Amino acid sequence: MESTQQQAMQQQVKTSIVQHIFRILLGCFMVYAGYSHLTFNRIEFQAQVPDWVPLSKDLVVISSGIVEILLGIGMVFLAKKRVKVGLGLALFYVVIFPGNISQYLNSTDAFGALNSDKARLMRLFFQPVLIAWALWSTGAWSAWRNRKKRADF
Repeated sequence: MESTQQQAMQQQVKTSIVQHIFRILLGCFMVYAGYSHLTFNRIEFQAQVPDWVPLSKDLVVISSGIVEILLGIGMVFLAKKRVKVGLGLALFYVVIFPGNISQYLNSTDAFGALNSDKARLMRLFFQPVLIAWALWSTGAWSAWRNRKKRADF
C-alpha cells in the first residue's frame, strides 16, 4: 500500500505535452528494443553481456528484452504510475550500463554500428541521456526534487 506522501508526490507532478510525447516515444523505443532482444538482434545483444555474469548470455538477453517490453508498455499506458515507471526505467539503464562498459573495454562489435572503439565510447555517453530522458519525461525528476524540498522544511 502506498504511503500518503508517495500518493501526494505522484499527484502533484504535472508534465507538459512535450514530456508526454517524449515519454511515449521512449516507451515505444523500449518495446521495439525489447522485441529486438527476443528476435532479430538476439545474438548481437549477447555481445553486451559481460563474461563475468554467472548466467547464460541468452537468458540475460531474453530477460532484459522482457523487462524492456514491460517498461515500454508502462511508459506508454501507465500514465498514473509514470513516476514509478520512470524511476524503474532509469534504474534499468543503470543496471545494464556495465554491459556497455564491458563491450567498450573488450572491443566487442555489435549491430554493425558499434564496430569501433570510438562508436562504443560515444555510446557510453548516451546512457546518461537515456537516464535523464526517463526521469524527465515521466516527471520523476520533478517528483524527487519536490520531495527533497518538502523534506528540507
